[in-house]
Amino acid sequence: MAGGVERFMGGSMTNTIIKLVVISIAVGLVLGWLNLTPWELLENIRRSLEHLFARGFGMVRDLFGYFLLGAVIVIPVWIILRLLQSSRGGGK
Repeated sequence: MAGGVERFMGGSMTNTIIKLVVISIAVGLVLGWLNLTPWELLENIRRSLEHLFARGFGMVRDLFGYFLLGAVIVIPVWIILRLLQSSRGGGK
């Protein structure tokens, strides 16, 4: 079991913990320098995801609007062309 834990941790548990502490301090220093708190960072992530979903659904709404706008022209023209083809006996 210890071999599986070491494999998962990427080495001995002590060395991995030390590496994680050092990296966490370095990242914390950078975030502190950028004047970010953990709560602000989480809030920024939440707002970004919210914006992404809003834009994603907005894009679907916009595409549907463009579909309707085009269909107002395309569908009647298609029907007229099909009627003309069938009246000439050229319909498939």
